[in-house]
Amino acid sequence: MHLSSLLSFCIVILPVVAFSAGEPLSLPLSEAIRMAVEKNLDVRAELYNPAQFEADINRNRSIYDPLLTLQTNFTDSTTTSASADVGKGNESVSFLLNSSISRLFWTGANAAIYFNNGYASTNSKIVMPNYWQTGLGASISQPLLKNAGREATEIAINVSRLSKFASLEHFNSKLLGTVAQVRNEYFKLYSLREESEVKKVSLELARKILADTKARVKAGVLPAMEILNAEFGAVTREKELIDAERVVNDQIDVLKLILQIDRKFGDLRTVDLPIREPYEASEDEGIRKALSRPDIREQRHNLEISELQTRVFSGKTRPDLSLTASASLTGLDSTYQRNLDKTFTFDYPVWSIGLNFTYPLGNGAAENDYRKSRLKAEQIALQIRSLEEGAANEVRAAVRGITAGYKQIDVTDRGRAFAEERLRSFIRKNEVGLATTKDVLDVENDLATAKSNQIKAVVDYVNALTRYWQVTGDLLEREGIRVVEGDADKLYSSTR
Repeated sequence: MHLSSLLSFCIVILPVVAFSAGEPLSLPLSEAIRMAVEKNLDVRAELYNPAQFEADINRNRSIYDPLLTLQTNFTDSTTTSASADVGKGNESVSFLLNSSISRLFWTGANAAIYFNNGYASTNSKIVMPNYWQTGLGASISQPLLKNAGREATEIAINVSRLSKFASLEHFNSKLLGTVAQVRNEYFKLYSLREESEVKKVSLELARKILADTKARVKAGVLPAMEILNAEFGAVTREKELIDAERVVNDQIDVLKLILQIDRKFGDLRTVDLPIREPYEASEDEGIRKALSRPDIREQRHNLEISELQTRVFSGKTRPDLSLTASASLTGLDSTYQRNLDKTFTFDYPVWSIGLNFTYPLGNGAAENDYRKSRLKAEQIALQIRSLEEGAANEVRAAVRGITAGYKQIDVTDRGRAFAEERLRSFIRKNEVGLATTKDVLDVENDLATAKSNQIKAVVDYVNALTRYWQVTGDLLEREGIRVVEGDADKLYSSTR
């Protein structure tokens, strides 16, 4: 092959071919993103956090579960007292069998229904030494100031619920970063593979130059020194190719790890090419979308939690005033059946109503809990402002990156065209003895650099687009990915 014929081969990058052992895998970008969403270990692990908060929500809802209490006790005692006859003790036997069901209500009230039974027997000289006693009634205690109302009662439930929403937003952020990483690593593999092909073409050209140089030296047209220059150029390019192929293999391993691809696939082939079309990125629209980014929404949920706790802690600084009320039917007789009959005749009712008031003097614990929660809320509000201002700056930088990236494509396209024409000129000069072999190799090296710059410019432009869609929070929607609360709920429900 003549040197000028090989130049056209040098200018056009060869198609990508498999170079690793094992079955190759052709991978479209959409499939790579799907695999990352479904299989990436970090993404899968992050979904466990909202699932755990779902468990917290259901655990805290159990405060409304009715509580059944059963109590039994038997006592047999012999005692003496100053009023007893000398040498004679008081003997008594008692038996208790009590039951109750209690429940908390959203108002903060605790209500209970109870059914108590007792038997007592004594050797004392009383009207009824052996008797049964029964009580059937209900009681309620309703806080009026401290701990009153649904918000105070369900504080743990609501904190867990808002924490779950925050963790879902954190999962969204993790997913957003992972999708951006997949896009960047995907096109990085494309870039490295293309640069490896550039190195391969450069090596082929250097070997052709070496063969032509040896023939011309043998014919006496060139001095022997030219062979050393040609051999050095070929060896240098061979080393560069080896390094480039190693980097490609390293990048394949990076993608396999992210996508959890089976090791049986020895090679990954990127199918999609980076786009070169211009993209109109709106700074104002980008900032508007960025203010609803998952990381900002996560902090807003955290602010809701802190504000909720502040309101509840504010209520806890008030005195504890509770209204208590109870009512019961009672019976007492020597036989259990007559005792029950008396209980349900409504002849022996007992009822009570009252107020309980407690207040710690100083109340330092409640006051400082309230102050701490207010400080926490103000701190999170400032963090949200910082995130919003940082997001706006990131959008502006991303827009500039898109503009500069698109311009770089045009510059590198022209640079490659100039380098190709320059190499053609030096090849013609070399053929007539006006340029040395080293001159041709140096100019060819400039062309390889121009090709690499062109590849990097195209990939940098795609990465700039990815960055813009990431900082605006628009990337998941563009890729058709949507996270819903049910994803975590399914994980929670499937755990046994």
